Amino acid sequence: MQEYSLADLKRLFGLPPALIRKLSQAGFITRPASRGKTSYTFQDLLVLRVAGALKAAKISTPKIATALEQIRAALPAGRLSVTLAASGKDLAVREGSSEWEASGQYALPLATKPAPSRVAELRSTPEVSAAALAHDHFERGHMLEESDVAAARAAYLAALSVQEDHLEARINLGRLLHLDGQLKEAERLYRQAKTSSALLSFNLAILLEDLEREEEAVAAYREALAQDPLLHDAHFNLSRLHERAKRPREALRHLLAYRRHIARYGD
Repeated sequence: MQEYSLADLKRLFGLPPALIRKLSQAGFITRPASRGKTSYTFQDLLVLRVAGALKAAKISTPKIATALEQIRAALPAGRLSVTLAASGKDLAVREGSSEWEASGQYALPLATKPAPSRVAELRSTPEVSAAALAHDHFERGHMLEESDVAAARAAYLAALSVQEDHLEARINLGRLLHLDGQLKEAERLYRQAKTSSALLSFNLAILLEDLEREEEAVAAYREALAQDPLLHDAHFNLSRLHERAKRPREALRHLLAYRRHIARYGD
């Protein structure tokens, strides 16, 4: 279980606190605390993700709540695998070859109606992997970086909370922390990675330079090159660091490697 405040959920899923409380009152998710953070289950996050997708598709709050209630009432206990789709301002619920409206109209064969655009898919917890949910958080964070850095960071944190070894989320969050001047936090995040990556090592090296720990930066650049020999910027940075440390031979070796790469592959 992971802990989030109402503000966190708003940033992550684009849901107003009023709708989150409505979902909790209807029993769809854990009731949020009046203050501070609340522990939410994997299933809670799944419902919030679907509600956020519906809200982004301009589906009204009453229709979102009604649709979720209709799904809960219509499907057998323990079984939850449907697709939610928007058609104008209406919401359709699909299960297999049947479809019904969020207003509670009886199921109709899909073939008799034009197919609305798919908005979200709601599946039971065993059918939705942590990797899939983490990927959704990562994609949301990536899209938010230019418009809302705080929300992007929250999304990357959410991705890591459900899949600790999501490397791309770790790298992007570390970069945002670094740019925000939170160097120690960024270093801690990079070093907690369970898998190696040339880009992670390269970013860590730049961070270590900013922390004025240049010998550690040299080691990180070397590790980056060991994982990706074509990472030519690492050669350039190593040349600069070796020159500053009065190691002219090493500086020249990496500078020549950088120039050979530029001559062969360009920038």
